[in-house]
This record gives sequence, structure tokens and C-alpha cells, in this order.
Amino acid sequence: MDISNRHSELSYEEWMALPVSSSRPSARYKHAAAVVGEKLYIVGGSRNGRYLSDVQVFDLRSCAWSNLKLKTELNAEKTEDSGSQEVLPPMSDHSMIKWGNKLLIVGGHSKKSSVGMIVWYIDLETNVCGVMETSGKVPAARGGHSVTLVGSRLVIFGGEDRSRKLLNDVHVLDLETMTWDTVETTQTPPAPRYDHTAAVHAERYLLVFGGCSHSIFFSDLHVLDLQTPDEVSPFLQNEWSQPEVQGDLVTARAGHTGIAVDDDWFIVGGGDNRNGCPETIVLDMSKLAWKVLTNVKERDPLASEGLSVSTAVFDGVKHLIAFGGYNGKYNNEVFFLQLRPRGISLPKIFKSPAAAAAAASVTAAYALAKSEKLEFPQSLILNSNGNGSNLSEQEVTVDIDAIKEERRVLELYLAEARDENSRLREKVDEVNSTHGELSKELQSVQGQLVTERSRCFKLEAQIAELQKMLESLQTIENEVKIHRRQKSALEQEMEQATAVERQSSGGVWRWIAGSQ
Repeated sequence: MDISNRHSELSYEEWMALPVSSSRPSARYKHAAAVVGEKLYIVGGSRNGRYLSDVQVFDLRSCAWSNLKLKTELNAEKTEDSGSQEVLPPMSDHSMIKWGNKLLIVGGHSKKSSVGMIVWYIDLETNVCGVMETSGKVPAARGGHSVTLVGSRLVIFGGEDRSRKLLNDVHVLDLETMTWDTVETTQTPPAPRYDHTAAVHAERYLLVFGGCSHSIFFSDLHVLDLQTPDEVSPFLQNEWSQPEVQGDLVTARAGHTGIAVDDDWFIVGGGDNRNGCPETIVLDMSKLAWKVLTNVKERDPLASEGLSVSTAVFDGVKHLIAFGGYNGKYNNEVFFLQLRPRGISLPKIFKSPAAAAAAASVTAAYALAKSEKLEFPQSLILNSNGNGSNLSEQEVTVDIDAIKEERRVLELYLAEARDENSRLREKVDEVNSTHGELSKELQSVQGQLVTERSRCFKLEAQIAELQKMLESLQTIENEVKIHRRQKSALEQEMEQATAVERQSSGGVWRWIAGSQ
């Protein structure tokens, strides 16, 4: 089942895996990805230290994978024996953006070394692949850099060159003239880094987040003002700054991926060589405030390094599409997340989703009544202050389709609020149940404590009595010893007296002799 059939059944801002109706491509990370129409294009990457050169295409409608066979300009008319491995070199840590009917692949690490950065292209109409001819100040070849499309220019920041030197320079490629130029910046730039992410806000501010050096992982946010000096603002000269951010605390990470959707910058995955980042975070670029959008389990493919994220629109609903990554295991699953609709301006009277839905119902009913020239109760019509009042009898032009769409969106909000209330109610019931069980357990423990205390008191009393008995026994034992000594002395005296008496009497023979 494709995304368009699934999005109405799912909650917003929750990652879900897409089923696949065909064999999957090789699992990988540090590839490049882009969504064009209803197809996800995956180019290159790395697996087990080996660079890949294939181009895989995932149809978001049929959920089927296919391999795109590339052709060179020389054999554009030939379709046989022209696999992508013969045209595009194996590469990793590159970037890719859509420009017109082409995919532009910028930089990256490859076994085919080059001094300057190469820009490859894939023509999606003809499947022709080749190298774009560029001129100007070509930057050094590198990988792990960021490439951001600002108007008709590509802004390149940082990365790691062929000698593993870390970079923090800024270069621009004008896609209309295919000319490179170096951007001279002022103030303190970010520390040299790679495997970071970058995005543009208001077609003027380049934001750089995270990344790593060879020993440090970053969680900082830097902003480069790309405004060109002119007569109105002559003091702005590509100035770096490190603004204070608000909201949730974000951890240091590298190898993450990011995508900007309107004013929101979504960051997925990444890690620090010890742990992956399970949270999907979003930066409100207009307010510079971080928020944790959702979490996945540890060791989830979405808590990987070197994954990719793109954006797609189905039936007016925006989605994030994630693929690949490495978290101890190479991944090749496709995940999607349905984004919450934004940008709907609601009057102040909409204090809750329920009130909003009710107000939308009233507005729609009034519009239908006017269009059919029916009388509509004036008591239900609200002015901008939210009070009941009669409207003037001017002609009112109402866009019925717009009101119906607004009502549909508000009803979605109401249904979502009801689902959220239901989930919260379940959580409250669960907490209450847990609290009741803990209260019972506490009472049981308290009863056991009382019993144990009483027992302790009894034992202490018994110990005191035993101590007294021991003291008495010691006294008795001392008396027994005295008596034994006295007895021993008496026995010795008796033995001595008996011996003396025998000696003085002369014995029985002496008595007999005396009697004769």
C-alpha cells in the first residue's frame, strides 16, 4: 500500500516502515538521495568499506525498487550493456540535489582521485550521466561536506579532503553559469568539520549544525548571512554568527541527515561512535528553537549514521522519506513520517480544536445558506470579536471550496485532538492504576515496618534481659570459683589432719604391743 493510501490512517509525526513489493537494493550508508515526483532516487554509498556506484529508484506509489541503467553521452542511443557501474564511479559521502530535469551529484570520496571537486549529472529524461563542465575557483575535492541550494547557487561548506584534512571554507557554484567562486567570510567561522548538515532560511541565512572533527562531536549551530553588500545594507559581508538557541536540549552528533520544510528544519539520526541518536528533532528556523519531534527505539535504523532523508507530497500532505544508514548493521528499509499541516491562520475565537470545528461548521452552513438564498439564523453568526451580531446586508462572496477544505482540516484537528485525549486518558488511567498498586504496596510495606518495629522492640527487651542474666551468671560463676577454692583448701586441710593423726597413734601394732 502506497503512502497516499496510508497517510489518512496514521497519526502525524510518527515514523512508519513502508512495505516493499520487490527485492531491496544493497543495504548502505553515506549515499545520496532525492525525491523527484513520486520516486526516490538513491545514488552510491558505502558498505563494508566498499564504494557503490548503482542508482536505485523506489516508486512511492507501488513501493517497488528498480535499478536505473545509466548511459553516457557517447552511447546515449544504446540501451544494452550500459549499467550504472560503467558510467558513474563508485562514491561515498557525496551530496545530491535536483536542478531542473537533472540530479546533480557534488563531490564525495571515490577511488578515482581528483584535485578539484567534480559535479556529476544524471538527466532523468534520457538517463544520460556525465560530468558538468565548470570553471572559476574550483574547490578542493572532498567528502562529508554540505551542499545547499540557495536560489540558483549551490553553497558548499566544510568536509574532509583526500588527505583527511578538515575544512571550514565556503564555496559557491552558480548553476546558471556553472562558475565556482570562493566566499570570503567575516567573524568566527565554525570549527573545521565533516558529516554535518546545512540548510537555508529565507533564501539568505545558511545554517550549519553538528558534525565532527577527528576527535570531537559537535552540537553547535552556526549561521552565515549570505546577503551581498549593497547600497541599502553595505555592512553585511557574509558574516558568521553563533546565535543562542531555545527549546529542547540537543546532543552532539555527526552523520545525521536534515531536510528543510518551510520554516522547519528536520534532523534525523546521527551518532557519536558510541550511541545513535534515536530522536528526530526539528528547528524552527524563524525562532531558532529546537524541539524533539519523536523518538524511536535504540538500534532502530532511524538512529543510524549516514542515512538520508527527503521530502514528498501526497494529496497535499507533506512527508519525510528516510532510507539506509549504519548502526552496527547496514540498513535498506524505507521509512516515512507524515508532517502536521502548518500555515493555517485561525481566528482568535478558535480556542480549541472542538471550537474551531464548530465554528467551521457554522461558517460553512452560513455560506451554503447564502449561496442558496436561504435564511440563516443571525444568532449563529460571529463577528471578529466572537460576539453574536447582525451582519450588514452587503453582498458576501464566499469561497465554498475553501471553507469546506478549512472545515476538513479543522475536523482533522478535532479528530487528532480526540485521539490525543484518548491516549492521554489511557495514560492517566495507567498512571492511576500504577498509583493505586503502589499505594497498596506502600501500605503493605508500612504494615510490615510496623510489625518489624514491634518485633525489634521485643528483641531489644529480650536482649536486655539476656544481658542481665549474663551479668548474674558472671556473679554466680565468680562465687562458684570462690567456693571451689574454699573446698579445695578444706580438702587439703583434712588430708593433712588425717596424716598427723596416724603418725601420733603408732598404728594398730603399737597398741597391741603396749597391751602385753
